[in-house]
Amino acid sequence: MSKRLIFSCLFLIGLSVVLYASKVDTVMVLSPSMKKEIKTVVITPDSYAGNSEFPVLYLLHGYSDNYGGWVNKAPAVKELADLYNMIIICPDGAYGSWYFDSPVDSGFMFETFVSEELIDWVDENYKTIGKREGRAITGLSMGGHGGLYLGFRHQDVFGACGSMSGGVDIRPFPNNWDMAKRLGTQRDFPERWEQHTVMNQLHLLTPNSIKIIIDCGTGDFFYDVNVKLHKELLYRNIPHDFISRPGVHNWEYWANAVKYQMLFFNEYFRSVTQSSQR
Repeated sequence: MSKRLIFSCLFLIGLSVVLYASKVDTVMVLSPSMKKEIKTVVITPDSYAGNSEFPVLYLLHGYSDNYGGWVNKAPAVKELADLYNMIIICPDGAYGSWYFDSPVDSGFMFETFVSEELIDWVDENYKTIGKREGRAITGLSMGGHGGLYLGFRHQDVFGACGSMSGGVDIRPFPNNWDMAKRLGTQRDFPERWEQHTVMNQLHLLTPNSIKIIIDCGTGDFFYDVNVKLHKELLYRNIPHDFISRPGVHNWEYWANAVKYQMLFFNEYFRSVTQSSQR
């Protein structure tokens, strides 16, 4: 290999380090409602060293995973934080929280934690755009349910929301993923299952009240419920982006899907910034 080629390779390696120099921290965030601290990954872009305030993406993990899932299994999110000058927050959602407040177990108050306690902590400790126009929320699988469930229910907190391979309707899966542990059985407590599924939050939406992106692979076991949600949103005249492409319920799909989602959220953040400057 020539010296010139070696130099070129070293230059490109060095350039990539300069371009993608986001910082990853794991912090402990107190949840007063659950009376415990929750581990949370915080990714700050390289540009965070300046004086600007930054938009924040809350990125939720799936069932059986944890706060480190995204940064360890889809490490490109660190580069995307730099590319879009965005803070990314990945809280621990525990096994089977589904990101709602459990009426059964007071140790699973994750709607309150993510939509209130975590938001307050992040805004107090980081240079954020501390209003709904500077916040988005999404996630995969169980976290996809959380992204839309919390986004729809807290439009005063989040300006945009999304889902990747999300379990957007929990009712067809009464025996899966610890949901009965959080709600009681569907047979005994059907009203709880009706109240805690994304599909029954659509009455909270009005056209353009919140930006929405939904993504699910055609081979995913959640594909049918995602198509059903898409059609119901169309019926209600709720604008949203719906991405359907070949793929299944795995990290190969989500590592790609998050790129589309972050592009979508970046466009949202840019649009509201430009509108405020007019």
